[in-house]
Amino acid sequence: MGRVSKAQAQENRQHVVATASRMFREKGTAVSIADLMKAVGLTHGAFYKQFTSKEDLVDKAIAHAFEDPAAHSPVGLEEHAGEHEAARRTLIEDYLSVWHRDHVGDGCPVSGFAADLGRDPDQAARSQEVYINGVRNRAARLATGDDDGMAQLCTMVGALALARATRGNPLSEELLQAARTALTEGGTGRSEPQQRTD
Repeated sequence: MGRVSKAQAQENRQHVVATASRMFREKGTAVSIADLMKAVGLTHGAFYKQFTSKEDLVDKAIAHAFEDPAAHSPVGLEEHAGEHEAARRTLIEDYLSVWHRDHVGDGCPVSGFAADLGRDPDQAARSQEVYINGVRNRAARLATGDDDGMAQLCTMVGALALARATRGNPLSEELLQAARTALTEGGTGRSEPQQRTD
């Protein structure tokens, strides 16, 4: 097989990073290099021509996820230019949707990488700046008045994680709905207890 051109090598590298970004969000960063390269359609050996280590790839995959507009960037902001509240509500509805729950690989990198970064302090230290900036930027999109959006983002990410963990049970959609209600209607997302009549 002949040598790969510089342009082809760069294209292969971008394909590996994009695929890794999706697979790591879907299955965690424990995905093996062999499985990743098989998914890309390249040999295991080709990996080491492109990256110094798996940790190097994880860093690049996290950065890619935050930069990639297709990686569940909230759609409402462009649709509602100049209408922050409408954009915020659309963002919340989209984020707390069944589609987002079921498409982890195409989903938000804040929720997608949180568990892995929490488990691996070395990886977290390397990727922390990109991740923290991503968290702050997403929270800023939710900000209203003196609310910096952090609590709203925490509610969304937590609800999404719980909904994914309970997928297949009616509780999963109840969790998404409770968070949507709390964030868009100013409610608690909780039903009031029924009064006893006896």
